[in-house]
Amino acid sequence: MRILYVCHRFPFPPARGGKIRPFNMIRHLHRSHEVVVLSLARSEAEARAGEGIGPHCTRYKIGRIREAAAFARMVLRLPTTLPSSMGYFFSAEMARNVREEFRAGRFDLLFVHCSSVAPYVEDVAGVRKIMDFGDMDSQKWLAYAGARPFPLSLGYRLEGIKMRRAEKRLASKFDLSTCTTPAELATLREYGAARRTDWFPNGVDAEFFCPGPERPEPDTISFVGRMDYYPNRQCMIEFCRSTLPLIRARRKGVRLTIIGADPAPAILRLASLPGVTVTGSVDDVRPFVRASAVNVAPLEIARGTQNKILEAMAMGVPVVASAQAAGGVDAVPGVDFLTARTPRECADAVVRLLEDPGERKRFAEAGRERVLSHHSWNRSMKELDRIVGDCMAGPAGASRSVRNASPAAVS
Repeated sequence: MRILYVCHRFPFPPARGGKIRPFNMIRHLHRSHEVVVLSLARSEAEARAGEGIGPHCTRYKIGRIREAAAFARMVLRLPTTLPSSMGYFFSAEMARNVREEFRAGRFDLLFVHCSSVAPYVEDVAGVRKIMDFGDMDSQKWLAYAGARPFPLSLGYRLEGIKMRRAEKRLASKFDLSTCTTPAELATLREYGAARRTDWFPNGVDAEFFCPGPERPEPDTISFVGRMDYYPNRQCMIEFCRSTLPLIRARRKGVRLTIIGADPAPAILRLASLPGVTVTGSVDDVRPFVRASAVNVAPLEIARGTQNKILEAMAMGVPVVASAQAAGGVDAVPGVDFLTARTPRECADAVVRLLEDPGERKRFAEAGRERVLSHHSWNRSMKELDRIVGDCMAGPAGASRSVRNASPAAVS
């Protein structure tokens, strides 16, 4: 088949959540099909780095986003019914690339990852179309609304309402819509707009993220995640305020390492607390995580699958996660990892693992086994093949002409 794959973040290098899933899909599909990739870059450096996708697809084109113009479009959309976040992802170059590809030849399948770029192609006709929402972004904005002060809360709530309306519209225009977890799928199905729905999980490269030579240091906790991402910042600030003191009251020498790029000033200030280290960007997170006795993921805002949990489990490091973060992981709480709903529960779980080497070993082994059995990319891509086969075999929905699938929807 000839497949046109459209995604919102250029899928190379696969070093963050928004790039890992599309990269693995593209690499897998290219083994059996001709895959043309259209995506976006926010800087020349990102565009140059993205050239590494070349061996994993038939060809690719990059649309540039200019940051100043992108933020201006977001602001201009505030008083309208259109989602501001979709305005951010408009690129005239991307729109031109889409038109050129459909003028140049026929595709058998149009595959879109992330609703932010679906407006470029939602009205394309004459081709089967799959919309991989991944996570339902509207729910993320609505969760932000509950966590931020006024007037930010109002802005996020309005964006969530607008995005939910857009997601319903998009679901109705694609032959099949997919998500990363059963919980996200339930949200999509509640809309009652999608023609057909399915899901397939995120995976983890368990050969790369594997147990290593590092011996875990006693009384060490790690957290890993980009620290320019609000849910990561929020959870670490709250963890250091509410949970870490409870842990240190029982084990005074406990140390916490916060691993992640672009820490905000509020995160850097956490390094002044006893036992807290903020690394900033590191070349390889694995030695830091493997050297910890326990990995925590206490996110209060979490949609979809938290790759950080899967990666720690794959490395044989026992995980304590919030109930919200655990919801996107296909694993059994209390068997493969521990979950907590309150600071007290989180502290109890962490101390339990720190104090009992046998418990640490049990959860380390069970966590890795669960990743291998339920979150391998090989297993996930078999599900993707099934989904693609179902889409190609089923009835195609009617859509409007490609001439109308223009930048107007996203500009």
